[in-house]
Amino acid sequence: MVTPADAQREPGAPRFGDDEPTDERTPEGSRRAGSLVARVALVVGSIGFAAFWIWALFFIDKTAVNKIEDRAWAARAEEICAPVEVELRRLELQASPDIGVRADLVVRSTDLLSGMLDDITAVTPADDKGRAIVPDWIADYRTLLRDRYDYADRLRAGRDGPFTETAVQGVPITERIETFAGDNEMPSCAPPRSGVV
Repeated sequence: MVTPADAQREPGAPRFGDDEPTDERTPEGSRRAGSLVARVALVVGSIGFAAFWIWALFFIDKTAVNKIEDRAWAARAEEICAPVEVELRRLELQASPDIGVRADLVVRSTDLLSGMLDDITAVTPADDKGRAIVPDWIADYRTLLRDRYDYADRLRAGRDGPFTETAVQGVPITERIETFAGDNEMPSCAPPRSGVV
């Protein structure tokens, strides 16, 4: 039955006592739709986050890029490097602001590293990967040693200043050497990081 009030009502307007319309054009409908979208996004995001960590923890290959298979070669290298690292720390205790003393310490420490490298290279790794990449590591180390000797020459010539090292593809050469040593469990074979000595 149509009442006089219903006759004056605009078409589509709710009658007294009717529930408010809840389609997406109303504020309440928009809130409900937004809430649903947010919940779906949260669930999808949570599933994606969990999937990423499951992949990262259980499926990704964690083998270090530089790790060689000849573990005996790496262990031998660490045995060679460990006493040299101790000697380098002793030299660091002799650090002096005197430019001549600094030059001498740089040469002495670089001589130690050079002898260490000669001992390491006396044996070639037994695996193919080792034979392929160890020469690159040795070449990087030799470049660093030249940088250090050049620095000592500058100091002896009275030209004080910071030590600068060669970079390869924008990466400092000490970082490349250190990464290889770390990947192969040869921490003592990394170059000194606290100063040039």
